Amino acid sequence: MSNPTDLRTRKRLAMRQGISDAATRLFQERGFDHVTVDEIAAAADVGRMTVFNHFPRKEDMFFDRDEEAREMLRASLRQRDPAISPIETLRLLAHKLVAEESPYVRFASAARGYISPGSQGFIETIEGSASLKARARAIRDEITQVVAEAMAASVRREAGDTDAALAAGLLLATWTVALIQAHQCFRQKQDAAEAKAVFLAIVDKGSLGIKAAMAGTVYA
Repeated sequence: MSNPTDLRTRKRLAMRQGISDAATRLFQERGFDHVTVDEIAAAADVGRMTVFNHFPRKEDMFFDRDEEAREMLRASLRQRDPAISPIETLRLLAHKLVAEESPYVRFASAARGYISPGSQGFIETIEGSASLKARARAIRDEITQVVAEAMAASVRREAGDTDAALAAGLLLATWTVALIQAHQCFRQKQDAAEAKAVFLAIVDKGSLGIKAAMAGTVYA
């Protein structure tokens, strides 16, 4: 017999995915700003409050893989080889994501849809919506805090460690520039391999600078 808690968890996750899928279809068809929460609820065949129970904001249905990304960063630092510094661990993660064709660093044309965070349609939809751009900035700040806390924990420092906060801020700034430049490259040349190379080159160069800035700390 299935564990009742496990069954409830599976049902909750399935409902969340159903809402996300319905929202994605509507966003693709009509654009983010032209879709209401009530329309998403109707398309998913759930109540309005059920939608908000799973997604506090409409923007969170668009950025529905946000928590997955946060956990990926936490896990990378939590499971890091003690012989490899936190900064180097995240640099290596960037290379791993590219090698594994992760949706976060997959560069594809808008014609393939924006369900993948790495596609041009996804990026263009953000660029066309003030609310999505604001939420993207907020998520970046939130992830910076997540990384700072995970970095501190990985070296047994207290949350709020100043060096961890500085390293995390520099790392997120580097990754943000790398992704923006890689997407611009892909938009101009439609060459996924070159876009990935641009992304990794900036991550590598930025990581060198961060290691120099953090020299003498446990993070470098």
